[in-house]
Amino acid sequence: MEELTKAQKTRMAIRIFKTTADALALRGYYKPSGQSGKTLEDALRMISPEIYGTMNDPRIIELKGLEYVTDRLPRGIEHCTRIILTAEDDLRDTSFEKIEPLKRRRTSYLLHEKEICFVVTRGLSEIYDILTHLTFLNIEAGKIFSQMKSESGNLIRQWRELEETVKKDGGLSGSELDRALWNLSIILGRTYQETRQSYQYLEKNRKESGTNNSLFQIIHGLGTRIAEEKIAKDNELLIYFTPALRDMIGQHRHARVWANTVKEKLFGLGLQDRPLHIISANLHSVMNTMYGYAAGASPDPEKNRDSFYESFHSIREKDAEVKHYAGQHGFYELPDRSGAHLDCQVIDTALIGGIAFHPEFRVNLSVMESEKPVLLVMDYAFGTQAFEVMDELLCPLQTKDGLLKFNVRSVSVMGKAGILPGKKGDIMLATAHVLEGTPHNYIVHNDLKKEDFDSSADVYTGIIVTVLGTSLQNRDVLEKFQTTSWKAVGLEMEGGHYQRAINAAIIRGHISADVKVRYAYYASDNPLVSGQTLASGSMGREGVRPTYMITKIILEKILKA
Repeated sequence: MEELTKAQKTRMAIRIFKTTADALALRGYYKPSGQSGKTLEDALRMISPEIYGTMNDPRIIELKGLEYVTDRLPRGIEHCTRIILTAEDDLRDTSFEKIEPLKRRRTSYLLHEKEICFVVTRGLSEIYDILTHLTFLNIEAGKIFSQMKSESGNLIRQWRELEETVKKDGGLSGSELDRALWNLSIILGRTYQETRQSYQYLEKNRKESGTNNSLFQIIHGLGTRIAEEKIAKDNELLIYFTPALRDMIGQHRHARVWANTVKEKLFGLGLQDRPLHIISANLHSVMNTMYGYAAGASPDPEKNRDSFYESFHSIREKDAEVKHYAGQHGFYELPDRSGAHLDCQVIDTALIGGIAFHPEFRVNLSVMESEKPVLLVMDYAFGTQAFEVMDELLCPLQTKDGLLKFNVRSVSVMGKAGILPGKKGDIMLATAHVLEGTPHNYIVHNDLKKEDFDSSADVYTGIIVTVLGTSLQNRDVLEKFQTTSWKAVGLEMEGGHYQRAINAAIIRGHISADVKVRYAYYASDNPLVSGQTLASGSMGREGVRPTYMITKIILEKILKA
């Protein structure tokens, strides 16, 4: 029998992880220490995601991966022995503590010191995301447990001292802190400096946002949980999926409420017959591009003479002023109340009036006066949620007078993605979306071209792979997509799902086949380059130029510069 390549084995592992996760959600529960949990663990080990670095090395605790996961899971998850995933947010008016992680829009409730509940509102991708992170944590917990004891079975001195450190609840400084970090580095199999860097990163988040515990508490909690599992089966970690969650999967419940609220807002503003341009993006770049220059948010008038991209640094801390000005010129905020975690903005260009635009932002004012286009800016969706929300958004609205079909002229998606041939800050334009691990491939007639961008940006045009999750990226699979006839230039989580919804809407007659489609991504990471994965941190200042370059060109296309 022909031996499978590494890429083929990895693709098989991704399929196993997805199939197992789907089955467990339908079954209703599993234990990471049981056979089902072992299947997920084996699959994740085979995938060996770049973002989880040294996960497969039994001697070393993966710290960057731990930082990444900690930012995306609720505080105290390391202590929990019962984790519940549900679809119903019926805990809102209870005394349970509501917890939201630092870098993932999801809601959790702490039911007990060792029991936490996730309210899943964003579909299957959110379930995969949670299970991937929990599987990683369990792998690392097992490695920590193996480092706790000596060959004789007794707790090592460093672990006993860690227990004393945890009791002091972060009240360490100077030589005492250095000593505690040194002891911890022995347990972790990392250098002192690596341990200190992770400690400082987590400590900063703990103090500023309260979204995580300290590194000492996290490591102690993970190791102690496994130790308690060894003592009694009742202490084993249990992941439970409620019947409400199982019934919700694939039903678009939150997406339908979200979309109807958005369409009713447009109808209530009397915008239902106007040309509608949908933009999936962050909630600052479109607003700042349209209103930032005229708002004059900077106290220094000379700042308004900056280049287009530099001008946005001067209004970075002036969000309230820009919003106030925008609200006087056709700008409406639409906070989400459905639980979909997708806020929106509506811009009625007919009400913009004669405001000044930055000289480098070239729009045709006569278009706004004659066609009066409406911009609907929606926040980033998450994975498969993109299909659900776009599918519902493009459906006609049921009114008392019958079905109302909106005049959708374009759908633009500005996202961040991992790049394969380039570096952070580069730009990718999609010619097709390929859904990893499925037969679903979608050709994109992209209205954006490389020639639309100036020479200061490196622009790559080609296939974008829509992956199952950010934590399921594997070097061998990605290299295969890049080096074979696929010639993929990037990977992300939403594009293929958006395109599936757009195609369905055209087939069903909900929107015109002539609708303009635009996909542009800026590179947030390169998963093939060490030190440039998502676990290496955010882009910060270097993300401003590609973000606003894409925003500028999309708006100029809409407003026919």
